[in-house]
Amino acid sequence: WDWGPPTCGVQEEGLDPAPQVWGTERLGQAPHFYPPPRYSRFLRDTYGDNVVAAVFTLSCGGGVRFEGQEHWIRPESRWRPEVLRLRDVPVVALDLSGSPLTYDGLDNLVPLTQLQHLDLSGCPHLDDWALGRLHVFGNSLRELSVARCPHITERGLATLHHLQELQRLDVAGVRVPSPGLVRILLEEMLPGCQIVGMDLGDSAGTGTPTSSGGGKPPA
Repeated sequence: WDWGPPTCGVQEEGLDPAPQVWGTERLGQAPHFYPPPRYSRFLRDTYGDNVVAAVFTLSCGGGVRFEGQEHWIRPESRWRPEVLRLRDVPVVALDLSGSPLTYDGLDNLVPLTQLQHLDLSGCPHLDDWALGRLHVFGNSLRELSVARCPHITERGLATLHHLQELQRLDVAGVRVPSPGLVRILLEEMLPGCQIVGMDLGDSAGTGTPTSSGGGKPPA
C-alpha cells in the first residue's frame, strides 16, 4: 500500500495518502502491506508506535480502539485527525479480521505494549510463522481470534503458550487433525482461558465454527 512520499505525509487534517497496495511478493505469498521504510520511520519518529499501528490497521480496512475509548475507529469515519490527537494514548484493541495481513505486516503491530484485544479471524495469508510473533503480547493480550485462518495449524497454535494473560481464544474453523485433542492441549497450555471452537467430540480435520467466532468486535 502506498503511504505517499515522506515529505507529504502530514497535512492540516492529518495523514493524506489513501491506502493502496504497495510492495513486492515474497515466496509467492501476498504483497507486503507495509509502508516504504523511509516514510515508516518518519511516521514512527513523529507520532510513535501507536499511531503507526492504528494507521496500518485502518489502511487495511480494520478497526482500532485506544485506551479509554468505548467506540471503534473505522476507516469509513473521518479518522485521521482523531488518530493523530491520540498519539500519546496506547492502542488496546485491533480488529484486522479478514484483512490481507502478512508476517511482515506484523512489524507495524509488535511494538505495542498494552494491546489487549486482537482479532485476526479470517486472515487468508496469516500462517504459523506469523502466529509465533505474537509472543511479544504475552503480558497484555486478553482476547485473541484466529478463527477461520486457512494457513494456521496446530504448530502455530502451540506457540501461543507465551500468552499467559489470555482470557479468550477463538480457534473456530482452524484446520487441525484432531480438534478435540488440540482443544484439550490448548486448555492445559492456557489455564483460565476460554477456548472457543474445536468441540471435544470433533474428529474431523477442522475445528467446529461457532456463532461467536471471528466476527467484528462490538462497537
